[in-house]
Amino acid sequence: MIAQDLRVSVRSVERWRRAWREGGMAALRSAGPANVPTVTDAQFAVLEEELGKGPVAHGFDANGGPWSGFRR
Repeated sequence: MIAQDLRVSVRSVERWRRAWREGGMAALRSAGPANVPTVTDAQFAVLEEELGKGPVAHGFDANGGPWSGFRR
């Protein structure tokens, strides 16, 4: 079964088949991402900066364990 081989739903395969039947190969081309990224460039820059500080700066154990605040 195609859906099983591609690990998608049968409904997806049916949609693709209908699109192909009605519009040919052009109808199967990707229309791009389904949504716009929710993180702005400014937010992403802040995220990169925070990640650059490393795990210890954000409460993680230096050895990669869980948050040090939970250890007593």
